[in-house]
Amino acid sequence: MKRLSETAFSGSHSHLLTVYTASSPAMIVQRTTKRATISDVARLAGVSIATVSRVLNGTAPVAEETVQAVNSAIVTLDYAPHAAARTLAGRRTDTIGLLLPEISDAFYAPLIRGIEHRAREAGFDLLIHTAANRSQGTDRIQMPLDEHNTDGLLVFTDRLGVDSLTRFHNRGFPLVLLFRSAPAHLDIPVVTLENKAGAASVVEHLIVAHNCQRIAFLAGPSGNEDSSWREAGYREALRAHGIADDPTLHGLGNFDNETAQATVQQWLAQGLQFDAIFAGDDEAALGAILALNRAGKRAPEDVAVVGFDDVPFAHLTSPKLTTVRAPIEMAGQQAAGMLIAMIQGDDVERFVLLPTEMVIRQSCGCSSV
Repeated sequence: MKRLSETAFSGSHSHLLTVYTASSPAMIVQRTTKRATISDVARLAGVSIATVSRVLNGTAPVAEETVQAVNSAIVTLDYAPHAAARTLAGRRTDTIGLLLPEISDAFYAPLIRGIEHRAREAGFDLLIHTAANRSQGTDRIQMPLDEHNTDGLLVFTDRLGVDSLTRFHNRGFPLVLLFRSAPAHLDIPVVTLENKAGAASVVEHLIVAHNCQRIAFLAGPSGNEDSSWREAGYREALRAHGIADDPTLHGLGNFDNETAQATVQQWLAQGLQFDAIFAGDDEAALGAILALNRAGKRAPEDVAVVGFDDVPFAHLTSPKLTTVRAPIEMAGQQAAGMLIAMIQGDDVERFVLLPTEMVIRQSCGCSSV
C-alpha cells in the first residue's frame, strides 16, 4: 500500500520556530517540513542519540531533567519513529489499539468482540483506551496509544481530532475510523452503518402499519454522526408521507437510558401529545418504555416505541423491542481486518457502508415475536 509519509514531506519549504525554555532565553530553531529524526531530537534537547533512545524505550534510567528535555524536544518537533523503521528494527508490537469514548452499554460488547476475534485470528493483541468525546475538531493531546505500543489504531471517538489524525496519517501510521467520517483532506479508511435508510424504514413502518402521525424523536449525543443520519432518516420518512416535522417532538436521548427517561417524563409532564417514539438507539428506547410505564402508560397500546441497533437485550424487554439491526460485531471484525491488512502493507477499501435491517417485534404494535 502506498504510504503518504514520504510524499507528504517532500517539499523544501521551511519556517522558523521560536522555542522557550525555563532556563534559557528564546532560541530560534529552523524547522523544515521533513520528518523529524532522532538526531534532531537529540540536538534540540542537548543530549546524545543514545540518551533519546533510552528515554523512548525505557531501557535504562535517565535523570528526570533529561527526560523532560527530551520530551519537550519530541513535542516541539512532532517526532515519531517511522513505522517501517520500527518494523525493520524488530520493534513491531503485534498489537492494535482501539480508542473508544466509553464502555458503558450493550453496544460495545459485540463491537469489541468482533475486533478481538479478528485480531486474535491474525495473531495480534488488542489494547483499549477510553476517552470521552470532545466538541472541538482539533487537539494537541498526548495519546496513550501510538506508534510506541501499537502497530495501528482503530478510532471510535472524536477525542482524536483533526490535528492528531493528520499527524498520525502523515507519519504513515495505520488508522481506521469507526462510525465517523474522515476529514476531507485525509484518505483514512472508514467503516460505518447505513443509518439513514434503516431509520427511515422503521419510522415508515410506524406510519404505514400503525397509522402513527405524531412520532417523537430521541436524538443521540450532539455532533454524533450516527444520530445525525438517523434523524435524517426520521425526517425523510415524515416528509415522504406528508407529516410535518414538529420541533416540539424532538428531545435528547443521548444514547442513554436515564437521559431518555428524563426527556420522556418531561414530555408527559408538559402534556405533549405523541403516539410513537423513535429512539436513536435501543438504550434510549428502553428508557422511553420505562418512563411510560412509570406514568401509567403502556407500550405499544398507548405509545409505540422503536429503537436502533438491536443490542442483545432488545428481545428481552417487555414488550420486545422493534428496532433496526446494525451489524455491530461485523463492523468490528471488518475494521480490525482492514487495519491489520494495512499494517501488513496491503491495500484496503477506503469506505465500507454496512447494511441495516428492520426487526419487527412487539413494541411498535405488531404481534411478531
